[in-house]
Amino acid sequence: MWVSAPGKIAAGPILLVTASMGSGHNQVARELSGRLSERAQTRTVDLLEILPWRIGHGLRSGYAAMLNRAPWLYDQIFQAFFVPRNHWQPSTSPLVTLAARRLQLVVTACQPSAVVSTFHLAGQAAGWLRQRGRLAVPSVVVITEPASHALWAHPGTDLFVCPYPWVAEDARRATKKPALVPGPVVSRERPSAEDAVTVGRRALRLQPGEDAVLISTGSWGVGDVEETVDELAGLPGVRAFVLCGRNERLRRRVDGRSGCRALAWRADLPTLFAAARVLVDNAGGTTCAEAFAAGLPVVAHRPLPGHGRAGVRALTNAGLVRDGQSGLRAAVQALLVPGAVRDEQCRRAAAVFRADPGAATFDWLTRPELARSTPPHQHSSSG
Repeated sequence: MWVSAPGKIAAGPILLVTASMGSGHNQVARELSGRLSERAQTRTVDLLEILPWRIGHGLRSGYAAMLNRAPWLYDQIFQAFFVPRNHWQPSTSPLVTLAARRLQLVVTACQPSAVVSTFHLAGQAAGWLRQRGRLAVPSVVVITEPASHALWAHPGTDLFVCPYPWVAEDARRATKKPALVPGPVVSRERPSAEDAVTVGRRALRLQPGEDAVLISTGSWGVGDVEETVDELAGLPGVRAFVLCGRNERLRRRVDGRSGCRALAWRADLPTLFAAARVLVDNAGGTTCAEAFAAGLPVVAHRPLPGHGRAGVRALTNAGLVRDGQSGLRAAVQALLVPGAVRDEQCRRAAAVFRADPGAATFDWLTRPELARSTPPHQHSSSG
C-alpha cells in the first residue's frame, strides 16, 4: 500500500513493516503511516504476507490456535524464546534469516529512506540486514507492547520508539542504542465530547442509570472470557459488554451469559469508550492504550499467557491499570464512581502521551548526522 506526500522529502519512501498477528501491529503501522505521510512518502508491507511457502499463514494460525486451545504451550514458547536468558536458549535465527532475505527484496524494489518495524520479527529482519551492510538506511523499531522481550531488541536497530519509559530503558540496556518515549501510538480520531456519551450509550442500548463495563478479548476473541463475565454478574447498576473481535463463535457463546451482551468487531471503539465506565483487559496492548487516550480506566484481569502477563504486570506496577486478580468486582467498583482513585489512575494513564510518535520518529530520521550513518556493527558475511 502506497501513501504519498509529494515534495516533503527527496529520498525514497519510509517503509513500514508490520504483521497481521492480531490487529494491534497493523493498527500501529496504519496510524504511523497516516502521521508520517504528512511529511514523507510511505509504503506499508505485511511481513507475514511476503514469507514463502505460506509460512506467515502458519505462524498466524498457529499462534491463534495456541491462545484459544493450548495457552500453556504458548507460555512455554514465550519463556523459551522471548525471555532473555544468561544461558543457552533456542534461537529464531533460521526464521529471521529467511524473513530478512524476503524483506531485502522489498527494500531493493522500493529503495526506502528508512525501515520502520512494528512487529518484532520485522525488527529482527531489518536489524539482520543492517548489521551485514545490506540495509544502508536506518532501521527503526516501534515497540507495541508494555513489556519489551528479547526479540524486540536486535543490536542492528538504530532507534527504538517506545510506549513507556521502562520499555525504553530495557531496549537501551540490551542494545546500547537510543530509544525515544513519545508514548503509545493510538488513533488521533476522537468523538466530540458533547455527544460521544449519548451516541455511545445509544449504541450500547444502555438503560437510564445503567453503566457499561467493557471486556476486551482482542481481535481474535481469546482469554478466560466466560469466567470474567460470571465474576461481574449481578454488579449493581452495571451491564457487561464483551468485545469479541472477529470471533463469532465466542460472540454466540457468551451473548446473554450472566446478563452480558456480546459485541462483534467494532470500528467505533472511541465512542463506546466514551460511554463506558471501566475497561477490563487481558493483554495490556493496543486496546488498553486506546482506553488510556480516551480517559477510560482499566482493570487488568486473567491476563493472556506470555506477553500478556508480562505487559499487565508492567502496567500494574506503574499504576496505569488496576489489578483485578485478587477481586475483579472490587477493582471495578473502585473505578466506577468519580473520586480520587479513578482520577489518579486516569491522570497517570493520560501522562504517558508525551509527544506525537510519528513526528518524533520523523524528526529523528531527518537529523543530518543520520543521513551519513553507516550500518551498525557492520561485518562481512556470506550468509
